[in-house]
Parts: sequence; C-alpha cells; structure tokens
Amino acid sequence: MKEARRAKPDSAFPIPHSALVLIALGSNLGDSPSIIRRAITRLRALTDSPLLESALWRSTPVGCPPGSPPFVNAVVGLAPRAEETPETLLLKLQALEKEFGRRPKRVANEPRPLDLDLIAFGPVVRASAELTLPHPRAHRRRFVLQPLGEIAPDLVLPGQHQSVAGLLKALASDEKLTRLSSD
Repeated sequence: MKEARRAKPDSAFPIPHSALVLIALGSNLGDSPSIIRRAITRLRALTDSPLLESALWRSTPVGCPPGSPPFVNAVVGLAPRAEETPETLLLKLQALEKEFGRRPKRVANEPRPLDLDLIAFGPVVRASAELTLPHPRAHRRRFVLQPLGEIAPDLVLPGQHQSVAGLLKALASDEKLTRLSSD
C-alpha cells in the first residue's frame, strides 16, 4: 500500500503542484468518514506516486435540498499516469461512485454516499457536455478550497489569478467547516 503524504508548500513531490490532478471527495449518506477514507484508498490505484491528502472536513450542505445532512469532504492530489486523460479519469471516478452506491440523480445535489469531482487535471482547460476543467465552481466553494489549501496553498487553478490560499482568504461564504482529523 502506498504511503499517504501531506503536502506542504516546500515539500518534495514527483511533479509540481501545477501539474497535479485534483479530486474533491464528498459524502453525506452512510458512515461518511469511513466512505471517504475507503474512497481515498481506492484512488491510490490511479497513480504510481503517493497521494497528497487533506484532512477530513465536516461541512454544511451547499445548494442541497432542505434537510440534507452535513457532508464530509476531502481533497486529494495525484500525479496522473502518462496514458491518463481527463475523460478516462472521469469515467473511473464515475465507476467508483457507483461502486459506493451512488444512483442516478433525481434531484439536484441530493444526499449521496460518494461524490467525486475532478477539480483540475494539471493545466488542462476543457468545456464539454461531459466535463468542464477546472471545475467551474471550485474557486467559490469553501468545502473544496479549505482542504485544497492544506495540500496546495500556492497553487493557482487554471483561469484564476489568485492562489488557493488567496481565494480562500477572499471567499465570502456562509459555509461552516470543521476539521475532523488529519488522517
């Protein structure tokens, strides 16, 4: 099993932060902390390098139906394999969501056992019916930026002019996040 590594701005990693694949994880059905940890373990199979992992965070639901339970969130960074494309990775993430019990949406942002969002694929910019990169709302979501700031605070997402730390500092949001753990 590959060892998890926490990123620090000066940490050595096989590729620069600007080339990382960034995946946001969320869960608000079932044993969410366990689901997120198990999903992170499964994501390790998508890279030949260690993952960069944030802590787990509990967050208030954003844009969800009334009465939705809180989420547990995390962000991981990985070095993609040479043959991986954003589209092939998206298919793998969708398959993993289904393995964890995700069903087709009936209501927008309804509770789900696992949500995996491809936030960025290095410097790649895409806008298609299937995939938009970087994620179009990542820079406005504390539940993405807070954990992302733990692993790549100096990263500037494609299309942005501020680092993740700068975006987080400037964010006007009612979202409440509580750090659950560092493992």
